[in-house]
Amino acid sequence: MGNIELKDEEVAHKIQQGSKDLFGLLVERYEAKMLRYARKFLFGYQDAEDVVQEVFLKVYSNIQSFDPTRGFSAWIYRVAHNEFINTIRKKGREPLSFFDPDAIFPHPVAKENIEKDLDAQQVKESLNKSLDKIDPKYREPLVLYYFEDLDYNTISEILHLPVSTVGVRLNRGKELLKKVIQGIN
Repeated sequence: MGNIELKDEEVAHKIQQGSKDLFGLLVERYEAKMLRYARKFLFGYQDAEDVVQEVFLKVYSNIQSFDPTRGFSAWIYRVAHNEFINTIRKKGREPLSFFDPDAIFPHPVAKENIEKDLDAQQVKESLNKSLDKIDPKYREPLVLYYFEDLDYNTISEILHLPVSTVGVRLNRGKELLKKVIQGIN
């Protein structure tokens, strides 16, 4: 079986066992995704490529902590999430709240279908035009859901939030997006 046919988890496990040369395969598979994620989440930052390079350095140096029985995709997105949050904090460009009312007071219908008001393509187009006006805590789940095509469970794992909170943030982010589109700030 060629290396191209290996699952990400298998590649990561081989790297853990000493096949460090396979790391380039993971970079190849995830570089475009990480750049897209960085550009959407770190909206307005000119150094997205540098931050993504830091993500890959962290992945490489922490590959031993990856559990090959779990999903690699969620793990690398989590590493990226942490690096992006650190970048925002260092730059001091956007406030990050430590009090999270979404996790404490989740909406009872958090997992309802958020597609019913706006179709996915319209949301993507609106997000592209309005990302800088949406709080990062709502922006990130929207980016992960609409641009990275990740499901609620994977987003929950990446953000270390309950699935219901992911649903709440997606719903609230979508509501904020509607207000931005309508010109209500």
